[in-house]
Amino acid sequence: MRILGKWGIAAAFVCCGLLFLACANNDNKAPDTLALDLWQAGKMVTTEIVTAFGGIDKCFAAEPIPDGVWQRMQGKTFKENPYIGRDDLRHIRALHWDYDNQMHVGEMVCNKQIAERVVRILRQLFDAKYPIERMLLPDVYDADDEMQMRDNNSSCFCYRNIAATNNLSKHARGLAIDINTLYNPYIKTLDDGTLLIQPATGEAYCDRSWDFPYKIDHEDLCFRLFTEAGFEWGGDWTTRKDYQHFELIEYINN
Repeated sequence: MRILGKWGIAAAFVCCGLLFLACANNDNKAPDTLALDLWQAGKMVTTEIVTAFGGIDKCFAAEPIPDGVWQRMQGKTFKENPYIGRDDLRHIRALHWDYDNQMHVGEMVCNKQIAERVVRILRQLFDAKYPIERMLLPDVYDADDEMQMRDNNSSCFCYRNIAATNNLSKHARGLAIDINTLYNPYIKTLDDGTLLIQPATGEAYCDRSWDFPYKIDHEDLCFRLFTEAGFEWGGDWTTRKDYQHFELIEYINN
């Protein structure tokens, strides 16, 4: 048997100590909060990460449009116009759940007039574990509405017209929100009798008589929260149906 000298024993103790510290440091490694520090929409986060970031309350907020977000919007969701500018808009941070039972980082841009209401509604949906698949800025899709709807993205501001018209949508003012868009399509009969369905891949979900994931109807929590907060639902319209769509009811004073 080999007997260690005093220096060998000392070295062994040092090695054991370093190994212990390495294990301890690994066990006590703080959760990586980068996805929340940089607010990387689309990333999944855990309860531990949210806690290390500062808690759930810190993950729901409306703020002036950050420089980075504003740069991403240029020429996409935002185009120079006489009606709405940066100061009229707010960037919303929110978490959301999906059917995978995971927390996802989400963001929206909306009109400052509805920002606090939207934050409150998204928090209530989160607390109820209401499933929202994606909540990315439409700029990720180059502001292509058909593309983002096919991806079931939920969003608000985009400076664009109402489909098949020359009229500005309330999305262009940040006063309308679309939720789980693939499963709650826009449907309109055009003047030539053809049926416009957006997204085109949502045709199966035009039939609202059967149950399927993400469906919005009068029994749905999303419907109740938005309508109680002063929004109207496009699913109640008569000349067209927009099952994904909630827009602020604006009263005109005569």
